[in-house]
Amino acid sequence: MKSAYIPDLHSFRPEKMKKVGVFDEPQLFVDVYCLEPGQEQALHDHEGAAKVYYVLEGEGEFRIGDETAKFGPGHAVLARAGELHGVRAGEGRLVLMVWMAPNPNFP
Repeated sequence: MKSAYIPDLHSFRPEKMKKVGVFDEPQLFVDVYCLEPGQEQALHDHEGAAKVYYVLEGEGEFRIGDETAKFGPGHAVLARAGELHGVRAGEGRLVLMVWMAPNPNFP
């Protein structure tokens, strides 16, 4: 059985957002994204794959398509396949759990 204790995976870098892999399967991947205050994931999209951000700690400003909103712990945010998306940390650290399906890293 594969398992992961997510709090042990929190890891930050001063220069840019840190992605920590949790699971990596052809059907999906799961990562933990750790952002220092003010760090961001640049706007981008994924043709053929949807992404879900789930806020574990902190507050982030999410841009999905033409919409922008701030969310904190307990909120999940969906970026549909082909939809422009990104996130920026607020004044404190931001920790997200991220799912993407299907996994674009597999053919």
